[in-house]
Amino acid sequence: MGVVTSGLLAVSDAADESIPMGVPPRSSLVIVDQNDTPRLADASEADEVGRLLHDFNTEFETPSPGADVLSERLAVLLDGESMFAILAGRPAFAVALVSVRPNVWYSGRVGLLDELYVDPSRRSEGTGSAILSLLSDHALTLGIDAIEINVDEGDIDAQRFYERHGYSSIEPETNERAFYYHQELRAPD
Repeated sequence: MGVVTSGLLAVSDAADESIPMGVPPRSSLVIVDQNDTPRLADASEADEVGRLLHDFNTEFETPSPGADVLSERLAVLLDGESMFAILAGRPAFAVALVSVRPNVWYSGRVGLLDELYVDPSRRSEGTGSAILSLLSDHALTLGIDAIEINVDEGDIDAQRFYERHGYSSIEPETNERAFYYHQELRAPD
């Protein structure tokens, strides 16, 4: 696995200087089919979230404990305050999963976009942008001060997507590139 960069939210929209630093630009995208509009998922939709996360890992040949195991875990996690999910479509064809945690560097909390996945047959329709817009809006209501995203070094399309939405792999204070390091302390179940 290659080096993974971390996208830190520290942006201002060049087209609108009235948008404060740290607030992502909003998408002008309009979803035509109301059934496709992204929505916050609740614990009762853990099966759909788990299925899509499993599909994501399968598509990119990454190990997965299986949709059933993920669904079981998500039923508990989505019922608490440390995680939220966004789904698009009925049945769902896209998902975002966000972990929320305190962080000493912010007065509020930080969200980590664990996954953002759109079924291959529904890509390039603006769903990912609409999901990011809802994610930003919901994060602000939860008192989240920053969103972090880990992106594989070779995934240039994802890097471009997030950069287009105001995320950066450059630390604003130091102007240095940010990296993510990982070490498993236990093998996944």
